[in-house]
Amino acid sequence: MPADWRNEYRLRLAYHVIWKAGALFIIANLLFGLAYPLPALGRLSLYNRLVPGRLRLPYADNPDQAYSLSLDNLEALFASHEIAAGAKPADEYRVILIGDSATWGFLLPAGQTLSAHLNEIATDLAETGDLKGILGATLVSPKKARFYNLGYPVMSLTKDLLILSYAQAYQPDLVIWLTTLESFPYDKQLFPPLLQQNAQPTARLIETYGLNLDPHDPSLIQLNFWQRTLVGARRPLADLARLQLYGLMWAATGIDQDIPTHYAPPQSDLTDELSFHNLTPPQLSAADLAFEALAAGVRLSQPAPVLMINEPMFISQGQNSDLRYNFYYPRWAYDDYRRLLTEHCTAQGWHCRDLWDAIPAQEFTNSAVHLSATGNQQLARLVWQAVVETVEGAK
Repeated sequence: MPADWRNEYRLRLAYHVIWKAGALFIIANLLFGLAYPLPALGRLSLYNRLVPGRLRLPYADNPDQAYSLSLDNLEALFASHEIAAGAKPADEYRVILIGDSATWGFLLPAGQTLSAHLNEIATDLAETGDLKGILGATLVSPKKARFYNLGYPVMSLTKDLLILSYAQAYQPDLVIWLTTLESFPYDKQLFPPLLQQNAQPTARLIETYGLNLDPHDPSLIQLNFWQRTLVGARRPLADLARLQLYGLMWAATGIDQDIPTHYAPPQSDLTDELSFHNLTPPQLSAADLAFEALAAGVRLSQPAPVLMINEPMFISQGQNSDLRYNFYYPRWAYDDYRRLLTEHCTAQGWHCRDLWDAIPAQEFTNSAVHLSATGNQQLARLVWQAVVETVEGAK
């Protein structure tokens, strides 16, 4: 075979291979963009199969140190969690916790969060036989209480509501919703990236439950066709793969958060600024806060009852503490919030507990809402009693 002919043949073969590969690549991108299966791909997970499910939803600022990462695929978040391990056991009384970074357990190992301490109480009572008398006797047939941490950082009631909507697939028997005033202002509702990157389910919640928000708000990110293709979605696809790889390291080490050795305590000396989210004294009104999100959560979770906890906070004794409780709250705003929350709970017949001052100041770590392990132990005992009373009241 002449050399020139062989060279021409190779060039033609290379041309056909490149042309076909390019055509297949374009077709794959077009089909991926049209179908956009990325959310559903989050269900494909090594968790609860090759590695155990995580004790809390993945979140991390430093993925390589935390063996975890923050991502916006709700299906992947839940698929990596222990709640997705399989069918709900017949003898399980399933309790889910939703809330902000305090519920999630910022600066704490997963075994020292509020949900972990509640599970310790439930286990201790079950071992002594007391659980049947305290919780199980209130049910048609006695069940074992099991608490699942579905808290997620960034304060927003609407973010909590979105997570609660996904949690319904896992058949909770009770929802514990830990809140604080910072989650209530309207300018915080669509602030979390988890909402912004999940525009369609967020808009459905707004429309279904009549939330005082715009389902077409520009902060809700609508993907164009290019962003829906394989090329455009390469970052979230890579995040899905990274979450699986980090699962192997997490399973081997138990590390799911990069916890610094040293951090600054909550600010004690405070500014004399009295405004709160552009709201000024002397008084908050119900229209200033997203109470309709709480009402939506109660409707969404039915028939499971919702126990609302006004979570503990750090109370300063330093400079300007006569004007402000802490970095977040001027006294006038927080006092009005507590009054309004009590009025709503009473008028609506909601199950509520106000534990705002229940934990000593020394048990807060780096912010006015983040508790130490000891603080969470103390809080768990108070929440457990509220759980018992809520289950009794819901009979």
